Amino acid sequence: MVVRAFPVRRYLSVLTVVSVLPYSVFAAEDPARKNEAGSKVRTTVTHRHAPAGQKPVRNAAPRTGRAGRISALRQPPVQSAPESISVLGRQEDPVLSPSTRRHSTVNVQVVNAEEIVRTGQSNAMAALEQLIPSVSSPSFSGVGSNRFIRTMQLRNLSADHTLILVNGKRRHLTANFNANAGPNSGTEPADLSLIPLSAIDHIEVITEGASALYGQDAIAGAVNIVLKHNTSGGSLNFVDSGYYKGDGVGVNGYGDYAFKLGKNGGYLDLAAQVSNQLPTNRSGLYTGSMYFPLADGSVDPRQTKAGRDYNRLEGLGHTTMETVSANGAIPLTDHIRAYMTSTYGHRTVENQVTFRNQSNNNTVRALYPDGFIPLMGMTENDFQVNGGVQGTTAGWNWDSYVTYGRDYESYTTLNSDNPTFGLASKRNFYDGADIATQLVAGFKTSHNFHPSFLSGPLLLELGGEYRHDTFQLTAGEYQSWADGGVTVLDGPNTGARATPGASGHIGASPDTASNTARDVFDGHVNLSFHILPKWEWTLGGHAVSYSNLTTTETGSIGTRYDFNKRWAIRANINTGYRPPTLGQENYFYTSTFPTYTFAQLPTTSAAAKALGGGNLKGEYSRSYSIGIDAHPVENFTLTANLYRIAINDRMANSTQFGGTSVENILNNLGLNGIRYVQYYTNPVDTVTNGGDVNASYAVDLHDFGHWLFSIGVNFADTEISHFNQTPSALVALNQTYFDGYARNTLLHSAPKNRETLGITWNLKKWTVAFEEQRYGELTFIANPSLASKDWTVVKPGFISNLTVGYDINPRWSVSIGAQNLFNKYPAQVSKTAQASSSGAFKYPYYSAYGFMGGYYFARVELHL
Repeated sequence: MVVRAFPVRRYLSVLTVVSVLPYSVFAAEDPARKNEAGSKVRTTVTHRHAPAGQKPVRNAAPRTGRAGRISALRQPPVQSAPESISVLGRQEDPVLSPSTRRHSTVNVQVVNAEEIVRTGQSNAMAALEQLIPSVSSPSFSGVGSNRFIRTMQLRNLSADHTLILVNGKRRHLTANFNANAGPNSGTEPADLSLIPLSAIDHIEVITEGASALYGQDAIAGAVNIVLKHNTSGGSLNFVDSGYYKGDGVGVNGYGDYAFKLGKNGGYLDLAAQVSNQLPTNRSGLYTGSMYFPLADGSVDPRQTKAGRDYNRLEGLGHTTMETVSANGAIPLTDHIRAYMTSTYGHRTVENQVTFRNQSNNNTVRALYPDGFIPLMGMTENDFQVNGGVQGTTAGWNWDSYVTYGRDYESYTTLNSDNPTFGLASKRNFYDGADIATQLVAGFKTSHNFHPSFLSGPLLLELGGEYRHDTFQLTAGEYQSWADGGVTVLDGPNTGARATPGASGHIGASPDTASNTARDVFDGHVNLSFHILPKWEWTLGGHAVSYSNLTTTETGSIGTRYDFNKRWAIRANINTGYRPPTLGQENYFYTSTFPTYTFAQLPTTSAAAKALGGGNLKGEYSRSYSIGIDAHPVENFTLTANLYRIAINDRMANSTQFGGTSVENILNNLGLNGIRYVQYYTNPVDTVTNGGDVNASYAVDLHDFGHWLFSIGVNFADTEISHFNQTPSALVALNQTYFDGYARNTLLHSAPKNRETLGITWNLKKWTVAFEEQRYGELTFIANPSLASKDWTVVKPGFISNLTVGYDINPRWSVSIGAQNLFNKYPAQVSKTAQASSSGAFKYPYYSAYGFMGGYYFARVELHL
């Protein structure tokens, strides 16, 4: 992976070396040339490696004046050759660019399409985790609904603390709330995996300064996915993959093709991806009792004859996914263009959940004489459309846009029963649906002023957005949640009450269904200027009004000083605000386990209020960072950052409350048969201290090929700085508000540090990329009952990745590779922890590098 720091001031050129950088255009100002209006002419500069003995090729495309800015948008991208070296100058005005606003006071890491594809991963989330040390995204995020959608953590904070953008526009949230324990517990973030890999030009990861420059909720930072914008050509990729153990076989195909629209630089870039991933299983053998004793008390003979390979909980589910995208623009006049971006994704997932043995009271033995393994299924339809018109008028650049996104997820429980309906029970149930939408209408504009007291132009950028968010939870079919009144039909517990609803995952009842909405008005302003030729400042602020919460003001101050052409220092102070999502306020989820039932309560429900819950507060943050950008010698780049992020009223799931008094409260409120509950709340304040270092060095050894060396280090430690007061209702019930299990989920379910060493070698038709990754330790607790006595420390692990590629001819190329080349597994959890899940959790399931072992892939690519 190559890490680059953007942007670089017009006085400082930074040499960045990339392994392959297709379709890229970088704008550099020529201070010696100005147009009639006094604006500096921009020249597109791309240096390419040339054959031995030849000079690099230099491409130049002059852009002049306001009309030049629009014509630049219509220019087909300059296609750079592999192993390109690009000199980067100050970029285009952010209002007209799909890329992130690359202020020189802000650190940005960029990975390009070739790096993403070379990982062999099937989605952008997994590729980012492999390529950027500050990103954590385990392949298995937890049990239940947590397994449906892969999420990411940036700088050891919550997945919700990272703002997701596509072409600079806000991406809508998923409808899936992650109710269970794990690194994504309590989150409802946007989903990157529903964007075709073939649609992506590059991905930008923005850290400090993001809350004011990009959105109040970008507390950890922002991720901007920039889509391809070509006028011709494309590619097809076919990938076959699987795990060393022989399961998890996947087939993945993706491609893109671009068309020219009109004769003035319009384009339409289409992309699609289809993938099929078979399940994996790393659970241990079932350790529980499978059959009732015989009438005389002796062991049922089937107990000794039966196998024990019934657990399927710890592993990936069966997933199929189809995604398509379109990204296009067309000039309307010499100064105005219209643009459109759209994505659609369809995904189905089936996850096996906890085995129900024959002796379980929730097993209708006439239907399942030897027990059963329920399946929890999800079908998702997701789309977003962004459209707008942008241009230049009277020296002002402007962009007017509307976006709409919708995520619809319907849930099922399959191969199951509702024991309270006895022999009349169905086996497959529709459990209801979650639906999240977001409508955005916005306008932003910018202008360069030239005050005499400054060393250069002052860039003013301002704008506003209206957002309308909705979240809807619909009820499932009657038997998925209802109590049919039938008691246990046979066995020693005949006549006992069973748990109502579909075993494994209870459907949503009409009483728990909800339909909520929120209006958001967001205004922002940003200034960028130089008070001295080598000293740059940025100031930014947001004022946002939430119809169901509050009005908040946040801002940032950033500065950068260039000591010379090779060394610069920068610093930022930021404040941010993250409101609770509508899903976090209203989500209701019930899951049954072999011996108990668990529920996630909506924060404003009667049951949550009876247990001390109430309206969620948003999180206020303050962050401080300092960093350096360096180019000590030719072909060597270095960025380093230190940061501190303090968050007040941090949102997290509470302790899982239980006991007779809690069950009585729930029964009185109509929630019968539920033993443990939790709700989303604001239990603590936290402080995260950390830093990262990224460096790359390229060398051309001619007959021995081109070599690129890179290193990345990230470390972050989050601690609780203050415990908020325990609600009086919990004190009266002798319940702990935020126990060790909940604290561990918040603080220690992701590694505190990551280190990556990469080497890429290219010689003629061959490319070899090797990567060595080290994941720091984390702590795993199998379930709440073990919080005080059985913690598993997942020790640091070294993971090796290798890819070997060969260009058969200019159109065809092949590659093979492996992630976790040497088949590394985390240490198994204790026998006590395994027994608490009847053997299902053999490994700590949120191990940062997974627990599936080695993974291989083979890829064929055709350039169209």
